[in-house]
Amino acid sequence: MPEFDLILVLDHLSTFAFALVGARVAAMRNMDYGGLLVVAAAAALSGGTFRNLILDVTPVWLVQPTLLLAIVLAVLLTIVFRWTKPVGTFVQTLDSAGLAIATIAGVALALDYEVGVIPAIVLGVISGVLGGLIRDVLSQVEPTLLHRETNGTSAFFGAAGYVLAIEVGANAALASVFAGLLVFGFRSVSIRLNWHLPKLS
Repeated sequence: MPEFDLILVLDHLSTFAFALVGARVAAMRNMDYGGLLVVAAAAALSGGTFRNLILDVTPVWLVQPTLLLAIVLAVLLTIVFRWTKPVGTFVQTLDSAGLAIATIAGVALALDYEVGVIPAIVLGVISGVLGGLIRDVLSQVEPTLLHRETNGTSAFFGAAGYVLAIEVGANAALASVFAGLLVFGFRSVSIRLNWHLPKLS
């Protein structure tokens, strides 16, 4: 199916992006090579694996080992170039791109398996944010999802935008571009302008 091919491409892109960010955060926390690999893998695979298990679909990395190669490549790049400095603009941009791609892949696959619109949006959001949450917990840093910026909100806008685009007749590719720009754009603006969800005082 064309939709499945698109989802497979998105899975590879988001896997590499999330793995690279995960390895960078682990390196910043002075972990050894094994720690880098564990955190990168958890960051890259958690969201997509959870999505597929909920949909009763075999996790993609079990049938597409190239996803694992993308993780290894991200870790090797981190080691070779000794990326140990605190996360900066480039890494945040990469993380935003991974968030957009994973969110789209999640909601697209859910719709492909004919779940309802609301569950599809929820799965899209979870696909996008779960890996980053587990990455931060393993790295013992304040989880971005729970305290800073608008990761979840950005993923929600993107997932809802994808569903809306499909409902009005857009094809999967056009809907993906539209939703991806929503996620990436909103999160990028929220980082630049220091937007946060309200907190109890």
